[in-house]
Amino acid sequence: MDLFTFFGVNELSLGLSRLSMFPLFDTAHYIVSVMSLKEQPGAVEVAQRSPVACWFSSMLYCFGGAILSGMLLAEPPVAPLSNNSNMLLATLAWYLVFYCPHDLFYRCAAILPVRLVLSAMKEITRTWKVLGGVMQAKKTYQNGLLVMVATGWAKGAGGGLISNFEQLVRGVWKPETNELLKMSYPTKITLIGAVLFTLQQNHYLPLEQHQLMSLYTGFLVITKVRMMLTGASYPFAFVETALYHLFFAARATDTTSADKSKEPNGLPSGTCAADGKAVKAAPESCSHSALSHTRESASSVPERGKSPTGERDLAGAASKKTD
Repeated sequence: MDLFTFFGVNELSLGLSRLSMFPLFDTAHYIVSVMSLKEQPGAVEVAQRSPVACWFSSMLYCFGGAILSGMLLAEPPVAPLSNNSNMLLATLAWYLVFYCPHDLFYRCAAILPVRLVLSAMKEITRTWKVLGGVMQAKKTYQNGLLVMVATGWAKGAGGGLISNFEQLVRGVWKPETNELLKMSYPTKITLIGAVLFTLQQNHYLPLEQHQLMSLYTGFLVITKVRMMLTGASYPFAFVETALYHLFFAARATDTTSADKSKEPNGLPSGTCAADGKAVKAAPESCSHSALSHTRESASSVPERGKSPTGERDLAGAASKKTD
């Protein structure tokens, strides 16, 4: 890309792409991941009650992406746990975050400047994970664009995608927190990255690999720091809302209006008509109220052959016959 050469950042982006993640960036990833686990409701109680369950949950937070991407490609899910160096670093981060005396390690890492640096380093590792997942899938499925996107997405955001399974380890079952039902920022931004790197690897983007890596990494770091400092929302929230209303919300509204038009008298289900007004009621109460309304109407109409004078008319008629 000529712009990179023009601004003299092509060599910088190339050097960034050759940056090694081990051990500094991987350690930051483990620390931030375990801190996120500790901040979950009930995680500290689980750590005191069952250190084994807490450790297993921490490993799912740290290596969830590698485990999930391996399962998608029919590879052993325990393969990421075979790296002894990474396992030792992750275990050390788990122990210090949960069991350091007086909670000193967590308190120091939770200081805003320190956490900003650690979070930025973790976002840098996300780029390498997404790209690694895409290239891992491309080796087996060279033309499988969807497989590349799914594998890159799983490797970059696997900890969130398997959050329900991780909660089961801690004895918690919350299916409503499924990431597919309500995606968090890391899940969304990882999906975007997986799509971009898949397009680049298949030569659909006019960018070199190291150039896209530098652009995507810079966006991740700047956005994460901005969100932590200002509390800003997801940067693409407006675009996401506009696309939803354009392609999906209109159809949902049409379906709802069509269902309402099928109801008798244009009333929604669960209502009944009484005295020309729609009254909200249960189905049984509707039938009883309609029946009582009918009885009252019938009792208010005078029977045939009767007059307001009643017995006087009958007595007069009898006297006429006698005469």
